[in-house]
Amino acid sequence: MMMKKYLIYISLFGAPLFWGQGKVTEKSAYQQKLALSETENALMAFDADIKLSDEEIALDKKLFQIRKQFLSDSEAKKISLYNSSFNELKPLIENSKLFEILQKMPKGGLLHTHSGGITDVKWIISAARKYQECYVYDQKDNDQYIFGQLAFFEKGKVPNGFVSLDKKLTSTPGFEQELQNLLTLKRDNLCSYTNYWIEFEKRFKRISLLLPYRPFFKAYYLKGFQDLIKDNVQHVEIRYIFDELYDFQHGKYPLKTSVTDLQDILKEVHQSDPQFTLKLIYSSFKFLDNESIGKQLETAFKMKKEFPDMISGFDLVADEAAGHHISFFEKSWAKMNELSTKYKVELPLFLHAGESNSMLNTNVLDVAPLNNKRIGHGLNLIYFPKTMDQIRKQDKLVEVSPISNQILGYVSDLRNHPARVLLSNGVQCSISSDDPSVYGYTGLSYDFWVTQVYWELDVKALKKLVFNSINYSSMNDNEKAKATAYLNQQWNDFIQKTNQKLN
Repeated sequence: MMMKKYLIYISLFGAPLFWGQGKVTEKSAYQQKLALSETENALMAFDADIKLSDEEIALDKKLFQIRKQFLSDSEAKKISLYNSSFNELKPLIENSKLFEILQKMPKGGLLHTHSGGITDVKWIISAARKYQECYVYDQKDNDQYIFGQLAFFEKGKVPNGFVSLDKKLTSTPGFEQELQNLLTLKRDNLCSYTNYWIEFEKRFKRISLLLPYRPFFKAYYLKGFQDLIKDNVQHVEIRYIFDELYDFQHGKYPLKTSVTDLQDILKEVHQSDPQFTLKLIYSSFKFLDNESIGKQLETAFKMKKEFPDMISGFDLVADEAAGHHISFFEKSWAKMNELSTKYKVELPLFLHAGESNSMLNTNVLDVAPLNNKRIGHGLNLIYFPKTMDQIRKQDKLVEVSPISNQILGYVSDLRNHPARVLLSNGVQCSISSDDPSVYGYTGLSYDFWVTQVYWELDVKALKKLVFNSINYSSMNDNEKAKATAYLNQQWNDFIQKTNQKLN
């Protein structure tokens, strides 16, 4: 019996050392091949060009230990880290030492976010109720309005079903929390069924009538920019849906008013944070036809001509499973050179592509031949190895939004996020938050926490992701040089101060 056990042990773990004394050289050759394989794989990674300073290496070791301790503590408390949603783990994240450190880390730029998702939901409700002219729809959904939809109306012109927001919040104590829930998309349980895109689009519909109201518009973006600055984001690029602003004194304003108002907001922000910068990516919808997109492109080129420092590109948004393929708009893309000649400006594409788990979604193939600077999401790029290699060789960036991808149902266990494959294959990426306010948070620290804990990224990878967000931004060379100089200074300061604190 004892001999049988011993033979089983040998079959599992190999013979004891004294049985193989003559095989030392062979083992050494194996070790050499293993080391070579590790080196060759590391050289293919997206951050292979980064060399860390002694201080960065010191911090890397400390962060590794902090992460290791966090995982050990979670295990001891039987916390299901890998089978829990962001919403379930949010309090745990906020109380972690790693999160505290990442909040102080300079993030560079947020390259992928949307005009309806950058400002905290609690703030939206408290700011909106201050306007007497703000109302909420508190009846069952109909063809025009949905329950919890917010809007501004003149007295005497309030549609049926809308009640004063302030009065409703005052008279119904639980309504504020209910409204917060209606404006936030939470994936409470990774196993429960929700039609996420239907619910996601409802969140945007509920605030769609708030944002064009000019007084609210100004307050909304000022707050959004302040939140980003507080989280150490120095640059933001918004997928911006253009709409005519209005108020009740003047009626509608020209389309360009939103740009000039944003410029005024930037001036206000620059009084305390002169380094903060903004670009707008003119966005339309994938479900429109070629004629409509052609008109939108013409408008986008006109806006770019008038505001060359603000408008930086063009995109199409909406659920990729429901909208047209990018190749459907071939006629529109073919007109871009003509429009560029007509308006004497360049308008590159920054298209959403591959926000899908399906190989039948070939949008990532469609963008490769276009003048497309960055890919929004690119989740299924890993299913098209030739295209993935093409994107790598073209040095195009993939904007990755891990928390958004989990909440919208594309990735459950974030250890299995496709971006890990992209990064190890040398495809350049940056970290974004997509629509943080819709997901119940602000800033970029949560998304970076996810990359640290689930993707096992080190300081080298973090640094590359942060600096990518400036290097692949749509800023011009002069703006990039200034932004990089500032980021370098902030980064070095962060490394030094964090090392001192953790000593």
